[in-house]
Amino acid sequence: MNNFVIKNAKYVVTVDGQNKVLSDATIVIEDGKISAINPPSAPNYEVFDASNHLIAPGLINTHTHLAMTLLRGWAEGVNLDGFLERVWAAEGAIMDGETSALGTELGAGEALLSGTTTTLDMYLNPAQTHKAAVQVGLRHIAGPILFDFPGLDGLEWQERIAFGEKWPVIHQEIGGPFTPLFYMPHSVYTDSEEHLTEVATLAKKHGARVHLHVSETLAENNQSQAMHKRTPTEVLRDTGILDVPTTYGHGVHLSDSDIDISIKAGASVGHCPGSNLKLGSGIADLKKYQDLGLVTGLGTDGCSSSNDLDMWSVMRMAAHMVALKHSPADVDLVRIVRAATIDGAKAVGLSDRIGSIEIGKEADLIAIDLSALHLTPIHNVLALLVFAAGRSDVSDVWVAGKRVVNSKVLVNVDVKDLKNRIDERMKALEDLK
Repeated sequence: MNNFVIKNAKYVVTVDGQNKVLSDATIVIEDGKISAINPPSAPNYEVFDASNHLIAPGLINTHTHLAMTLLRGWAEGVNLDGFLERVWAAEGAIMDGETSALGTELGAGEALLSGTTTTLDMYLNPAQTHKAAVQVGLRHIAGPILFDFPGLDGLEWQERIAFGEKWPVIHQEIGGPFTPLFYMPHSVYTDSEEHLTEVATLAKKHGARVHLHVSETLAENNQSQAMHKRTPTEVLRDTGILDVPTTYGHGVHLSDSDIDISIKAGASVGHCPGSNLKLGSGIADLKKYQDLGLVTGLGTDGCSSSNDLDMWSVMRMAAHMVALKHSPADVDLVRIVRAATIDGAKAVGLSDRIGSIEIGKEADLIAIDLSALHLTPIHNVLALLVFAAGRSDVSDVWVAGKRVVNSKVLVNVDVKDLKNRIDERMKALEDLK
């Protein structure tokens, strides 16, 4: 039974419909859910004393590849094409199921320590990666990866579809914090229209959602025009993918028509400013997407491009990119915080459960220690979150009411053992350096 009380919170950033920020607040959690906020009296449960702490919803990473933590710093000084060439070679050398799970264990731990409680994770060997992340305590969204060619896992197309048919049962058996079903074709440039139509049929059959890379670069858009005489978004519409809720990874170069199609279809975007800047992919117009009503969350992408899973730096970069593309006056701190929390939850189909601190929601919560000099003084709580706070300030984390980080220590991971296992496995990459 996940029953406890958070007391004396200096601030609670609720991200509710009114974007309330509470002071000197109490939150009651029962059976892993928020049952009361500032009640007249609190039940006699275990107490977390949040004096000099800020409590916020856990951050939601709407596009990442957790296992690629093992390739942090592997492909530097390249654009997307050069990045893929170098990374795919390394993945081909080491990324079997066991190693994918190892990298995901590392990524899940890194995410939780930094205050990210939910990730939309696209990677090979999803049964192994999902099991590893769940054991660490992360709310981990995974799904079958589908592309035309055998790829690093050696699966032919019909084997991918067969695994996709089994995925709902596998997903249920692994358990863990609730996550929706997803299928994950890689992109329009790696999946034919015929195959995308098959994925759409599969997703409809199982009531699942879809996640894939969309318009990450101008080169991708140009390739789509050459191959399909349409934008990637138009291909998704015409193959039936957009008949189910779909989350775009990146969505940097969406035309006005693409945005309109996406909004009408209920699609969303996982905006990855750090990766997009580093690879020179472009600057997505977050303000425009939000103004028009295109649901947009934030993401890190994988560590082989972004080098870390730090959603605090992502929030900061997203804000700076709005200032650069428009003006500093157009940076809406409320919108930036919502993109990292409740809008991310909407993007992955979980906004009825997580993403805000409201009665009835599951307790995916983070505590931020406000004692650091760089968080002193506090004139604007949201500015502190977007521009000053960082992963080192996260002290405690709960997922579905279970404490998974306790005083900056992972509850479910032996970090020394994990690092030893990683060091041993990385010896297999020596010949590729």
